[in-house]
Amino acid sequence: MKFGFFDDLNREYVITSPKTPYPWINYLGTEGFFSLISNTAGGYSFYKDARLRRITRYRYNNVPVDMGGRYFYIKDGDTVWNPGWSPVKTDLDNYSCRHGMGYTVISGEKNGVKAEVKFFVPVGFNGEVQKLTVTNNSGSAKSLKLWSFLEWCLWDANDDTTNFQRNFNTGEVEIDGSTIYHKTEYKERRDHYAFYTVNADINGFDTDRESFLGLYNGFGEPQTVKNGKPSNSVADGWSPIASHYLEIELKDGESKDLIFLLGYVENEFEEKFAPDLTDNDTIITTANSRKNIVNKRKAKEMIELCNTSEKAEKLFEGLKKYWDAVLRQYSVNSPDEKLNRMVNIWNQYQCMVTFNMSRSASYFESGIGRGMGFRDSNQDLLGFVHQIPARARERLIDLAATMLEDGGAYHQYQPLTKMGNHELGSNFNDDPLWMILAVAAYIKETGDISILDEKVPYENKDELADTMLDHMKRAFYHVCTKIGPHGLPLSGRADWNDCLNLSCFSDKPGQSFQTFTSPKYGDTGYSKVAESVMIAGMFCFIGPEYVKMCRIKGDNEEAEKAQAEIDKMSRATMEYGYDGEWFLRAYDDNGNKVGSHENEEGKIFIEPQGFCVMAGFGKEKGAHLKNLGSADKNFKSKHGLVLNNPAFTHYYIEYGEISTYPPGYKENAGIFCHNNAWIICAEAFVGHGDKAFEYYSKIAPAYNEEISDLHRTEPYVYAQMIAGKDAPRFGEAKNSWLTGTAAWNFVAVSQYILGIKPDYEGLTVNPSIPAEWDGFTASRQFRGGTYNITVKNPDHISQGVKTMILDGKVTAGNVVPDLGEGEHTVEITLGK
Repeated sequence: MKFGFFDDLNREYVITSPKTPYPWINYLGTEGFFSLISNTAGGYSFYKDARLRRITRYRYNNVPVDMGGRYFYIKDGDTVWNPGWSPVKTDLDNYSCRHGMGYTVISGEKNGVKAEVKFFVPVGFNGEVQKLTVTNNSGSAKSLKLWSFLEWCLWDANDDTTNFQRNFNTGEVEIDGSTIYHKTEYKERRDHYAFYTVNADINGFDTDRESFLGLYNGFGEPQTVKNGKPSNSVADGWSPIASHYLEIELKDGESKDLIFLLGYVENEFEEKFAPDLTDNDTIITTANSRKNIVNKRKAKEMIELCNTSEKAEKLFEGLKKYWDAVLRQYSVNSPDEKLNRMVNIWNQYQCMVTFNMSRSASYFESGIGRGMGFRDSNQDLLGFVHQIPARARERLIDLAATMLEDGGAYHQYQPLTKMGNHELGSNFNDDPLWMILAVAAYIKETGDISILDEKVPYENKDELADTMLDHMKRAFYHVCTKIGPHGLPLSGRADWNDCLNLSCFSDKPGQSFQTFTSPKYGDTGYSKVAESVMIAGMFCFIGPEYVKMCRIKGDNEEAEKAQAEIDKMSRATMEYGYDGEWFLRAYDDNGNKVGSHENEEGKIFIEPQGFCVMAGFGKEKGAHLKNLGSADKNFKSKHGLVLNNPAFTHYYIEYGEISTYPPGYKENAGIFCHNNAWIICAEAFVGHGDKAFEYYSKIAPAYNEEISDLHRTEPYVYAQMIAGKDAPRFGEAKNSWLTGTAAWNFVAVSQYILGIKPDYEGLTVNPSIPAEWDGFTASRQFRGGTYNITVKNPDHISQGVKTMILDGKVTAGNVVPDLGEGEHTVEITLGK
């Protein structure tokens, strides 16, 4: 069952029912100010850091789920309704929600009155614009009453949800004309405030939640709306809100635009407060605090930029042009409409969002528990680097600065402070390798090898700064010098799969599987026996990138030394990591095999299979093909590839969290879409284009639109997990939006299936497509040039470049060199 449709021309998903199976959301903002908005206008806003600069409040795990947001209440006679249906839930005569690139348009109609709200965050702007257009098509004049509403969060989202004994006493606001300012804690330690304004004279306001709603009412039944008049409340502690009240007269056929703006401002310390006020000033604020009036100069400058419909639309056009430029970097026209939709629009859009958010703020991530993940952000960059390389470079430097002197890294950091998260710490032993892969991706995309000479701190301490190449070196040796009894890398706290905890041995509730380790390990924090075959595969797949960096910088001696470590690891993996038909997952702390035919449950895991194939393990003996055959046999289901098989049915203390999930959910034999991509890449790598595309089309969201009632999450973006074949809810998705699935599946389809892959020397074109395709065309912007690529497949094979014609000249091989600025034509013919 569908709840909307794709509008590819406008790059929108159009939702036609407010009652989606789960709230379907969008993200507004590109750099500093961000908003989450659902199809019923739920969600919240923050500046840079969803924990430390939360601007509006949202309640996770609420009933109903999507409660709290930015709402407009319309009272037409005795009828009260919202353009987005919620929270009043009055049945609408018409409803739609159009989620686009960085904007959402919600439209509702009731009794001949149409209200449409366009929500967006302009580029380079620290505020959310809400353009409300009210139109009277009823056949007679209308007298309407309108209330806006949002609820302020008291900045630190964690403190806001826990420290009630303090927070119920701190709320402060100012009302200056049509603008409501939130200034809690401003007079003391903070240098920032928020505001909510409208470009019209208001007939009243409310800034105290209890006064607006009534003590025993929810968002769907505000007392002031029921009474038909505001209370003009001034928040003094308790829970501050912002609500404007306007009375609107409309003739039949008449429309009125109102521009609301939710903004964020930071002031220098010496400019925090306004100059002395005069008796003519009409600012309303908390009692006895008129001497602490905020300096509103920056807020008024922001308001001036969008206080008319024309100005707001100009900002909106700027946003659309921004996305035109971003999505122009890579586009394809293939025989498959859904693949085009994913590659050209939605997958790239999700890659931007995951780059901005990491795993911090979605409807499944509260923004409190996690900041920016180290491995997460490095992987997210793989799908983003072609969009805005300069921002990718900045992110790489931020990430490298969280590395430790031994080549490890803080597993997370806060985006506002850019400091490592000490509570979680390090010892996730896959982390360093992702840094090498991300830096390599940046250099391949841009040709900018100067980043290797950039001086970057360790642990954000300038006195410890060294070159980025030194960071790569320490990352490389952090892996191959921390090895176990079989010469394989130690797992550490976890090795990408944060739920396979071989050093934890937790038997008490409340112990974190990621940070608690058995006391027997002492100061090391993890086992010196538990080894990861997955990290071994990653090391031999990613390690050669470090070797190449060394050669680029002229250090051939170091390159040879590093290559010897890779060769050594490759031999150890084939001797101790291959189980006869597939690769092991690990060795546990007792030295026993994990992911082996010898195990009763969890005989085979998906993670090492793809990386070990891409690393070239067993190719000379055909083991790589046998391995992929085993993956197909053991993991395949109609909704995607499961993570392990058979599922665990009881708790294995030596494995940790993975065996705590019921069979078929999350890491316990769920369809973890992130690592499906590694098998897709591996199948394409060996030339199995049909199989690669089969796997891709099972999890790419556009292909699941028809089963939205089962799938539940958004049909335009990937989810982290789909319930596996062992689960009662087989096919149901969770954890949408913020997942490494976005970047890795873009890599899988754009670089492996379509085969257009940046490399140090240029663009490699090596498609691995369904044999039935006649070919495809693509446009790829690369290092200042535009490459218009045509792939022909007259023999209907999956892989194999027979000829390449570059700018009209037959050229050997399949590597398109950097030809500089301008347009270039590339014609590839597949054949044997």
